[in-house]
Order: sequence, then C-alpha cells, then structure tokens
Amino acid sequence: MDLSGAKRQSGSIAARPGSIAQLLIWGVLFTLMAGCGHEEKYDKPAMPVGVRAVESYSGAEGPRYSANIQPYAHVELAFKVGGYVVKILPVQGVDGKRRHVQPGDLVKRDVVLAQVRQIDYETKLKQAQAQLLSSQAALTKAALDLERAIKLYAANSLTKSDYDTAQARYGEAQGSVAGVSAQVEEARLALKDSSLKTPMAGLVLQRKTEVGDLVGPGHVGFVLANTQDVKVVFGVSDMMLRYLKMGEALTVTTEALRGREFKGLVTAISPSADPKSRVFDIQITIPNLQQELKVGMIASVEVPMESRRPQVAVVPLSAIVRSKSPPEGYALFVVEAQEGKQVARRRDHVRLGEVYGNLIAVVDGVKIGEQIIVTGSTLVEDGQKVRVIPPSEQ
Repeated sequence: MDLSGAKRQSGSIAARPGSIAQLLIWGVLFTLMAGCGHEEKYDKPAMPVGVRAVESYSGAEGPRYSANIQPYAHVELAFKVGGYVVKILPVQGVDGKRRHVQPGDLVKRDVVLAQVRQIDYETKLKQAQAQLLSSQAALTKAALDLERAIKLYAANSLTKSDYDTAQARYGEAQGSVAGVSAQVEEARLALKDSSLKTPMAGLVLQRKTEVGDLVGPGHVGFVLANTQDVKVVFGVSDMMLRYLKMGEALTVTTEALRGREFKGLVTAISPSADPKSRVFDIQITIPNLQQELKVGMIASVEVPMESRRPQVAVVPLSAIVRSKSPPEGYALFVVEAQEGKQVARRRDHVRLGEVYGNLIAVVDGVKIGEQIIVTGSTLVEDGQKVRVIPPSEQ
C-alpha cells in the first residue's frame, strides 16, 4: 500500500473545507461592495434663513439735536382762599383700595382735587345775605319816604330841606344795597374757591398738600399738565434756521422707546436767540394719546438738509461674511431660484463703503432689490438649499 499517495489524497480532501469558507467570505465582501456602489446620495434639508432686500440710501443724514419733552400745557393749581385742607380727591389704586390722587394719575376736567374747610365761608355768605336783606328793606322804606316827599313837596307841604333829605336817604339805601350785594357775591366766590378744581383734563405731575394742612391764598397744591399732546423743544444755531419751517414734519426718537419713531410738526420758531446760549428755540408738537412719551424724557431730533450724496446700495452689517477668495476680502449670500428651489449663492469680491448705523454701503457686488441672507449668513454654504423665514418669525 502506497502510504505517501494516501497522505496526498487525504491532504487534498482536508484542504477543501478551507477553500469553501474563503469563497463564502469573498462572496459576502463582493455583495457588500456592490451594495455600497448603489447607495443613494444624502440630500441635506433646506436651511432656514432670514433675508432682506438690498435698499437704496442717500447717506445725506442731517444733524441731530438733543431735545427734552415737555407737556403741551402746564398749570400750577393754587388755593385762592386759605384754610384747613379737609378733602383730597379719592381714587382707586391698583390694589383696589381707595387712596388720595397722586402724581401720575390722570384726572378729568372740573374735578375737585382738594377742598378747604367750608364752614367759615358758608357763615360769611349767610352774614352777607342777611345784611343784604336789611339793606333791601331800608331801600324799600327810603323809596316810600321819597315818594311821599315828592307828593308833599309838589303840594308845597314839605320844605326843600326835607325833600333833599329824603332823596339823600334813598340814594344811601341804594348804595348800601349795591355794596352788600357785592359782599354777597364775594362771599359766594370765596365759598366756591374753597374747592380746588381742575381747569382741564390732564396728568398730575406733583401734589404739594395733605389733609390737615393749613394753606394760605396762593399756596400751590397741585401741578397739572396736559400730555395728550407734548412739545419737543430744542435749540439750533442761526445757520440752521433756513432748514426749518413752520408746519414742517420732523422725526423724533428717544432711547427710552428704541425702534420707535414719532412724527411731529414744527409749531413754534423763536423769533430771537437766547441771550446766553445764542441759540433759537424750536418747538415740535406730537400727539400723545397713548401717553407713551413722558414729560422729562430726552429725545433726539434730526433736521433734514439738502441731499449731497448719490443713492447707494446698503445692506445690514449682519449680512457681511469673510470671503474665501481672497480670504481678506468680504462676501455675502444672495438667495436665487434654481429648479423651483431657493439656493444660497456666495457673492465674493464685494466692495464695501461707508457705515450708516447698522447698515453698510455695498459699492459693487449686488443690486438694489436683491434678496440677501441676514440671519444665518455664517452657516450656509454656496449652492445650499435654503428656506426663507417670514419676517414675523425672525
């Protein structure tokens, strides 16, 4: 028996299982590789961005002036008669409890803000009215005596001296009635003036009295202001007067209400300069029905001047990004339509101009009206699909 031949045959048979396993492994690898070759390309979702149209701007801003806001009308309400303060207008507070009127409250016209004790003035009025009744009775008697004296004098039954006396007494009685009537009216006015009423609807700026105070005539109890319209007052040099006209509309802004613009009309231009500052006061009147503008606020007024610069395209500063070629340059992204979709396209080599607040001029690279990305400009890539966010959601 040939043992060497048997061994070769046995080795050949033993090698077959390994060859089959290798074939299976290679088959799996080829299958996986074939599957990878047919894998679909991943499509990125559209990136949400905020856009804004390129605007035109003249860059011809006029000088700005600092101004202060004043009430349209300002009244110091003073007591005309003296006495003890026994009443101050009650109002309902934010906590639902009753309290005295205080600064910041709005009041209506012909409302009693404060009242002094009235008993003293009521007594004086009654005394004057009693004196008037007495004087009127004396006048009636003097009238009858004069009528009798006239008849007797006509019949030569009365001397001229007695006739003149009757006439004099009648005249004195008339004067007494007139004088006492004036005293009655004065006492009535004093009683009326014991109540401090509002001459107009307005805002209480100050309250300078309390219940129990002893006030005298002329004591200022309240400071009231009409703030349904407000005045914005500022000063300009004589060189700027030619740019301002009565009735001209100007824009007023204030730091307290950022982003808001208030339109007003020039209602007064001082005819002479202030002797110390040498400036002319300008007054702008602005409707303030919502009471947004408060007395004492600092405002800013721009006085427009003649245009001296051509119109340029401007974009927000947030739209500007670094350029890739060259890296030291600047670029921005414009939203364009491509196959029914919105795509971000990089505009390199844009030339920038002057800065106007939060806007910057683009001398070259975009056209007025093009939609540029202002929110998300640092995240998008050239050719990437985008979804424009509505302005209300930005």
